[in-house]
Amino acid sequence: MSKTAFVFTLTLIAALTPLHWCEGAVVYNSNEGWSVEGDDSQIAGNAIEQMHRAEALEAKHDDEKAYRAYKALVKKFGLSLLAPKAQRKCGILLEKHNDFDKAYDAYNTYLTKYPHGQDFDSVVESMFNIAKRFLNGEKRKLFGVKTTASMERAQQMFEGIVKSAPFSKWAPLAQFNVGETLEKQAKYPEAIAAYQVAVNKYPNDAIAENALYQEGYVRLRQLREGSYDKASAQKAKEAFEDFIYRFPQSEKVPQARENMKTLDTGVTKGALEVAKYYDKMKQHKAAVIYYNDVIKQQPGTPDAAYAKTRIDALKTEFGEDALKTGPELAQTGSRVQQHRKLQAKVDTVSRPDYVGPPVVIAEEQVDSAPSSSKPKLRTNPDSVPPVEPALPSGAPAAPGAPAAPADGLPTKDTGLPQPPP
Repeated sequence: MSKTAFVFTLTLIAALTPLHWCEGAVVYNSNEGWSVEGDDSQIAGNAIEQMHRAEALEAKHDDEKAYRAYKALVKKFGLSLLAPKAQRKCGILLEKHNDFDKAYDAYNTYLTKYPHGQDFDSVVESMFNIAKRFLNGEKRKLFGVKTTASMERAQQMFEGIVKSAPFSKWAPLAQFNVGETLEKQAKYPEAIAAYQVAVNKYPNDAIAENALYQEGYVRLRQLREGSYDKASAQKAKEAFEDFIYRFPQSEKVPQARENMKTLDTGVTKGALEVAKYYDKMKQHKAAVIYYNDVIKQQPGTPDAAYAKTRIDALKTEFGEDALKTGPELAQTGSRVQQHRKLQAKVDTVSRPDYVGPPVVIAEEQVDSAPSSSKPKLRTNPDSVPPVEPALPSGAPAAPGAPAAPADGLPTKDTGLPQPPP
């Protein structure tokens, strides 16, 4: 670096040196009393005189010494009624010299130390405006030189307002802006939670309308930038439905309805992305399946036309048979037969008149006698002894007389027809 450039850099840093670099400690000397370190002026004996001194320095546009005087008043006369005003003046002077970080901290000190100060609302408004600057891209300073924008710092500022002034008129908008800072950082779940807090904590404030819409929009944005998820899509749709129901007169209702239509076709978008992925990975059968899903889900759209074009191109390149899917293309013989049997069972069970499998009643078994009591069967006819029938022992019957009954036959009339004589 040349000498000229070096001198120019030092001059620039000196010119941009913020006021807090020149802060001096409030010290006490037994001979001189209270004074600001690095300053040749003494602190006045009371808060009123010190305030007059600080205001006189500010009127002379000696902002550096005026800033020191105000800080000395807060330090030395912190319980004075003028202390809150002096603390606010510190923030105003820092803000005037574009040291917004330190100005915000000075205002926040006011809210912490003097929550009942007369300028409470004005201080909150100043804090909100500074936080808004950072939300819009204000850069932080490093050694007096602006470096890069910090959305995280904006988030901290808005959160500080909600914490320190939860019942102020700026709190609902600050809570909404917390969600906006998180959204800009692509912290979508945190942003959604912040918007939900705004809706639940300030339901009667006008900001609830924007917060509820933004909740649905962030969910939609998350789906667009990430992978499609049906559960998240349903939550986004519910957020828009809730928005339309609660705020039917809102100017954002038409856009909410359009967003819901986008969510309805989100499955197609997801299928198309999956199809393109498989197409790129040369898994063409899987790609064709998802391309066909796109055509079925949204016929007549540009996405469907693209899917059909790709299917035709793949069929031309690889042949239709090579892109067919299903078990019969890869399986043959007994496996195919088994699959058909299983499919038949599934079809049967799916019938509306199907009441379940047939009930099988077990046959009742009758206990038999032990085998030792069973008579032995004769299997050889020669083993059966011949039995000669008995000869008649009585005299022959007279002619016309009834024949005597044979042995073992009944002697009474059985009612059966008798043979002729």
